[in-house]
Amino acid sequence: MPLPRHAQTRPVPEAAVLDGLPPVREVSAAEVAARIAGGPRLVVLDDDPTGTQTVADVPVLTSWTVDDLRWALRQDSAVFFVLTNTRSLSPADAAARNREVVRALHAAAAAEGTGYVLASRGDSTLRGHFPLETDVLAEELTELDGRAPDGVVLVPAYIEAGRLTVGSHHWMRTTEGLLPVGMSEFARDATFGYRSSSLPEWVEEKTGGRVPANEVLRVTLDDLRGGGPAHTARLLSSLRGGRVAVVDAVCDDDLRVLALALARAEESGTRLLYRVGPSFVRARAGQAARAPLTPAALRRLTPAALRPPHGGAPHGLVVVGSHMALTTRQLDRLRERGGIAEYELDVALLLDEGRRDAHIAEVAAAAADALDSADAVIRTSRVLVTGADADDSLAISRRVSAALVQAVRQVNAARRPAFVVAKGGITSSDTATHGLRIRRAWARGTLLPGIVSLWEPVDGPAAGIPYIVFAGNVGGADALVDALDLLRSA
Repeated sequence: MPLPRHAQTRPVPEAAVLDGLPPVREVSAAEVAARIAGGPRLVVLDDDPTGTQTVADVPVLTSWTVDDLRWALRQDSAVFFVLTNTRSLSPADAAARNREVVRALHAAAAAEGTGYVLASRGDSTLRGHFPLETDVLAEELTELDGRAPDGVVLVPAYIEAGRLTVGSHHWMRTTEGLLPVGMSEFARDATFGYRSSSLPEWVEEKTGGRVPANEVLRVTLDDLRGGGPAHTARLLSSLRGGRVAVVDAVCDDDLRVLALALARAEESGTRLLYRVGPSFVRARAGQAARAPLTPAALRRLTPAALRPPHGGAPHGLVVVGSHMALTTRQLDRLRERGGIAEYELDVALLLDEGRRDAHIAEVAAAAADALDSADAVIRTSRVLVTGADADDSLAISRRVSAALVQAVRQVNAARRPAFVVAKGGITSSDTATHGLRIRRAWARGTLLPGIVSLWEPVDGPAAGIPYIVFAGNVGGADALVDALDLLRSA
């Protein structure tokens, strides 16, 4: 459908976008699960940890040694995640990390005698290293087995968070209606900003014109709902030479039609790479949406962690690095609710090498002491500090995240928290990998519908501590309060 003219400047009513669409073609998760059974494993290279928000009982790796990857391949799961955290890296470092992961995965899959298909998970608001990551993955696959991917399938939808694609235009739900993502705060990101809400035009923009918009294959709701899996598979099988396809999605059924089509196309010999948002992973893995975890389910999952062990604290730690306006509103609501002790890491001090370590130690010690009587919140100062350019801004983000990691390690060493909540993509990645030194975990489900993933670490100093991955750009104003209330009730 054409983009309404006034949609370029403000949200439009949902009806203006969603009314008149073809009827949904219903496909069950069980049908997809049966179709992919015995097929190649879906391996998701996640550029931050928030891609696990739509799945349950799925392995997660923050390390990619061949042994770690073989462990994941042996688990009874159609999919697993490898947390690369590349959104926090420079382009050169992101490329190097993708190459390293794919080479190790190729060796692990050969040792286990199994196949795999790769998904590069990016942000549903279109931030991240695209096309760099899919370019690098294509190069590595070509070098490893001599066959280049025929196409790259771009599916950024995140249904629960209100990120929808209609008529090849990408939208985000707001309280005022649907807003083209190109008009959102995310499009103004200091590192990954963009202008286009039309996905073909976004591809042209991000590739610097290498891929013209009119050469992008558009898989629309008419194709998915009207034509169905067989028709959509024929479209995908037409891809050659790494051509990009963009796919509409408004609900899980749309994505499950796509999953069946992908299985058909790949079985007929088409080789595809995926660049996707979170919702695609659940559909492609044959999982149905699950209700959020209940207090009783939390107690069954990690009973020891939710009862203060010897030397442990009766309260949890909340780490906030995201500067999204939504995160700030969520913090405000949490203060209103009470029951927290709040400590600020001042970004100006964190960038001062002479004062940095002492400031972190002071904040960490205070937060550890507070865990006996309240949930402790460690947050960065709310004024966003940016650099002279995109690379400089990313470097500042990494230094701030490293300080949060240092604080988390010091808190955990002094007083084991009952749980840890990490708010923000880079924050949650670095907290898991470096702050808590998690290598292997299971994503067990969510605390809220389709958002806020709970990991159960299975190794390292954080084994058994519920770890909550909370993206900066999801949920309503009360989402952080609701998540803390659930953890407290458990």
